[in-house]
Amino acid sequence: MSKDLMQRVKELEAELEKLKSQLKEGSSDAALLSDLSPSPCESQCTPNDNVSTRRKKAGKRPLDFSAHPRRHVALRLAYLGWSYQGFAVQENTGHTVEARLFEALQKTCLIQDRQTSNYHRCGRTDKGVSAFSQVITIDLRSTQFCGGLGVRLPETVDAGAKTKAAVSELPYVKMLNRVLPQDIRILDWAPAEEGFSARFDCQSRTYRYYFPRGALNLELMADAAKRYEGKHDFRNLCKMDVGNGVLQFERTILSASVRPVNPIHASSTDQYDIFIFEVKGLAFLYHQVRCMMALLLLIGQELEAPEIINQLLDVQSNPRKPQYSMAVDYPLVLHDCHFEGLDWQQSNDEVNHVLSTLQHHWTQSAVRTHVLHGMIKGLENTGGASSDHCWLIEGTRQRTYRPLLERPRCESLQSRIDLFVKRGRLELEKGENGEEIVHKGKRSKHF
Repeated sequence: MSKDLMQRVKELEAELEKLKSQLKEGSSDAALLSDLSPSPCESQCTPNDNVSTRRKKAGKRPLDFSAHPRRHVALRLAYLGWSYQGFAVQENTGHTVEARLFEALQKTCLIQDRQTSNYHRCGRTDKGVSAFSQVITIDLRSTQFCGGLGVRLPETVDAGAKTKAAVSELPYVKMLNRVLPQDIRILDWAPAEEGFSARFDCQSRTYRYYFPRGALNLELMADAAKRYEGKHDFRNLCKMDVGNGVLQFERTILSASVRPVNPIHASSTDQYDIFIFEVKGLAFLYHQVRCMMALLLLIGQELEAPEIINQLLDVQSNPRKPQYSMAVDYPLVLHDCHFEGLDWQQSNDEVNHVLSTLQHHWTQSAVRTHVLHGMIKGLENTGGASSDHCWLIEGTRQRTYRPLLERPRCESLQSRIDLFVKRGRLELEKGENGEEIVHKGKRSKHF
């Protein structure tokens, strides 16, 4: 081996040792930075925090929830559900509104975990569905050692003694909105009695479904919507969730209507005017509103008569649901959940903060809408013919329409029950009289 080659090998070995030394120093720095990272329940460092401050916070103990009062509260929130897989936590995905909400609740140390939070939700919206007034009830960390509505003091504190001076409650809305995604906003909160439940104490729920006029016959749709009002069996207008123990499909609709978003468009004929199907009920079934809207769209296209509503609500004559596609998800909004006895606490600053966020979203969407509208008008002006196709029903439109009552039918309710009993998803129990058989759904792990 030549002297030049041997010299080159030695240089490379020396360079390798130098790199190893630098890598080792880098690992030590990374470990130091890791040790200095604050815990999730510690206050966030500001950009001006120095290393010594972070080092002090690094040694801070985890929050002792047993030393703090807990308060049962209702939270009202709005969210844009278009990019989420639904509201409720699911086993097959973590991208849900509820998952983001609990991340924020734990990051702000308002709860220790979901299991001990006494959590209830008012509604369980589907994938792509939004809400303006979703409500949850939950136990949150509180500052109220003097007690108060919904407050439970730590066991170490004498409930009869005012151990601390009165102080203001934690700013729940502000704390959560600073860590939640921009498309999920807390609107306000209210103290509630300990037994108050967002699910079981809700007086009514109101949904809105937005749609363009297009070539729809709005008079027929308004007539058909009124036929939903009253108490009916909606098994033919929902997804029968028998596997989760839903075996009773009677629901009460308090009001249902079709109207323009802007009243001045009531006499207009512009196909781009936006209308609303608004329905208010005591409770709703899985996919019920989207199935109700799908029928209205078929009626608006004059493919079905308004009487089809009455026929499908008559489960004695039509016990099995015809196969049809639902309306798409993104125009649907849980608009309101009505409760009695709640005193909602609002902060003007937080209302303005949420309003500013929504205005930002609106600006982006409105500009995109008008860009598309300008392109459409440009093509129409060059002789293009607009389609009268309804884009709000899932699937593709068949060339030859087949009336609903002539289509294949889904399984009956009884056959579904028998199937899930056979699979072990439902249990059979005898009633008190010894004759009646009660089908009881097993509880899910998230019950």
